Order: sequence, then C-alpha cells, then structure tokens
Amino acid sequence: MRLYFVRHSEVIEEYQGRYNGHIDIPLSKKGREDARELAKKLSHVKFDRAFCSDLLRARETIESFELECEVVYTDRLREKSWGRHEGMSFEEIVSEGLEYKTFEQWIADLEGERLESYATRLSEYFNDVLLKQNGDSILIVTHAGVIKMLISLNEGLSLDETFSISLPYSGYIVYDTNLKRFLI
Repeated sequence: MRLYFVRHSEVIEEYQGRYNGHIDIPLSKKGREDARELAKKLSHVKFDRAFCSDLLRARETIESFELECEVVYTDRLREKSWGRHEGMSFEEIVSEGLEYKTFEQWIADLEGERLESYATRLSEYFNDVLLKQNGDSILIVTHAGVIKMLISLNEGLSLDETFSISLPYSGYIVYDTNLKRFLI
C-alpha cells in the first residue's frame, strides 16, 4: 500500500511565511489552480480512501480531486498549534524576544501545542488509523509540518534534517508500507 501525503496548496498572501497552525485560511487563486494541477498529476492513481485535515486550506485542496472514495476530515491531521504565535512571522516572534538557537528548541519554545503532544498525536494517527487501511493507495491532505514530523518519527531523522526537506505548497511525498519508509 502507498500513502500519498499531500501538502495543501498555497494560502492567501497575508498568511504566507507565517506560523498559521490552527487558523482557518483559504487558498489563494494560485493555490486553487495548483490544487487542480496536482489532482490532474495524480489522476492516474485510484485512491481507495482519503483523509484530510479539517482546516479550510486542506479541505479546499482535496476538493480538486475527483475522488470516488469516502473522505475522512479530522483535526488529528492539523498542523501544530502555535498558541499566541499563530499568524506571526519568524521576524515578528524574534522581535518579541524569543531567541532562535536550534530548530528543535525554537519549535519547543513557541507557545501552543507541546512538541511531544504533537508528535504523539501524529504518530498514533499514523500507526492506529492510516497504516491499518485496506487498499493500494490512500490520499492524505495535510500540512508541511505534519508530513515532516511523520518523516522524522518514521525515518529516525532529526527535526533539523526533516524540516530542511523541500516540500512546497501542493507537494507530496509517498510512504510505502511494504518498504516501511518514506520515498524521499
């Protein structure tokens, strides 16, 4: 079985380059076009099931796919909550006095959902729900942080390593259950 992890398409401009977390943001015009292009690119894949973050940017992305299967919308595939830092840029957060030392320290120091809770939420959903599906191909539309955290947890890579992997808006990475690894 293959799990297709898709990052949602581009959001409206005022939220680009920000820690958006649980803010419910729509796609930009370009984002909607890119979602349609991605759906065409993956149209050769017959998805047996689909899972999607319940946030608008992910829901609008999956709407571009002409799926013949059920879509499960869930808050368990949401990005990490950044608490009071949601909607802020790196520069705005630094200007408030939070110092960047290492990537893992930075993520842990930002407010909102604790890093350990975030990792546990994603790991449990991956192992208890996604890996227990039947079929050949499963579509998962979510957020870059979710995908990169799952790569870190499953490939034994540090957060620094996985968050340096390029995963643009409308990008995707496949997890092969036979190989038990992400095809990066």
